[in-house]
Amino acid sequence: MQLGKPLHDPELIQPRADERLELVRLEPYLRAHLPGADGPLSVQQFSGGHANLSYMLRFGETEYVLRRPPLGPIAPSSHDMRREYRVLSKLYRVFPLAPRSYLFCDDHSIIGADFQVMERRHGIVIRKHIPQAINDKPALKRRIGEMVVDVLIALHKVDRQAAVLEDLGRPQGFVKRQLDGWSERWRAAAHEDNVAMKRLIAWLYDHFPASREQSLLHNDYKLDNMMVEGDDPAKPVAVLDWDMCTSGDPLLDLGYLLNQWVEPDDNPIWIQETAMPTAAGGFPSRREVIERYARGTGFDVGEIDWYYAFAAMKFAVIIQQIYIRYRRGQTQDQRFASFDERARAFVDKGCVVIGC
Repeated sequence: MQLGKPLHDPELIQPRADERLELVRLEPYLRAHLPGADGPLSVQQFSGGHANLSYMLRFGETEYVLRRPPLGPIAPSSHDMRREYRVLSKLYRVFPLAPRSYLFCDDHSIIGADFQVMERRHGIVIRKHIPQAINDKPALKRRIGEMVVDVLIALHKVDRQAAVLEDLGRPQGFVKRQLDGWSERWRAAAHEDNVAMKRLIAWLYDHFPASREQSLLHNDYKLDNMMVEGDDPAKPVAVLDWDMCTSGDPLLDLGYLLNQWVEPDDNPIWIQETAMPTAAGGFPSRREVIERYARGTGFDVGEIDWYYAFAAMKFAVIIQQIYIRYRRGQTQDQRFASFDERARAFVDKGCVVIGC
């Protein structure tokens, strides 16, 4: 819940035609279950993001964010609003950058899908293209990069018992289940044969690492899943998108972040296809990221290239899953029309990382 802070948010749009919320059942349900849901209701959609759908609900001066899965069939256990609610209804007490969730609903007669409603936080999200005001300040870019690493360190040091999330997930064997699961998802979403992906998956099985640590995992940790202060983008406001949060090997989060962390001299295709603007000079290098993380956590990062390559493979699958929904007509969003090319780029990147 956010009270009385009306701001113009450039990411707010009128809901897309095929993604509008049906209010006939939703509005009375929300008024019956949410504190402060008393004033007139207005609904806008957050335009960012490529999977889960997010909406700003405003009851007079009281604001919430409603999140639901994307349209069409989704993979089992993905876009899990129940999990996101479970995490965010507790984690905020020990990790303040986690927005609080107030409500979960699995009655599909309300909007046709599970959904959760959480507090609204105000700030900006830095996506692929860095604002010019930031790009002119290399020291600020370094601070932003260091902040991203430090927030991940803080998350991985959270005491799961103190967060009342000690039974979230099954950390034993988690990395192997991840490799098995994402390999299977690729086979389910692929629309053509990809020899490079076959080589990459084979290498990941042949060089499987020994997991040494367990922590909470965000599982989609990158800069555009963070909200920062507009006046000082090196100060975090929130970490977003917790529907895949679980417990397991924390190097999976670090590898995932490295996959997005491009550098100025990287392959231009990697730079073009990343979701983060770190190719703009001034950000820490990937090596500096790894070293800062190792110092902050004390974890052994000797096998980090495996996690980096796995992250490239995983991201290829995520993109391919979005593309296949578009190809099958389950979404009309034209942003997804070229996602098959993006998926291939991340497969190739994984092969380069490990030399397969």
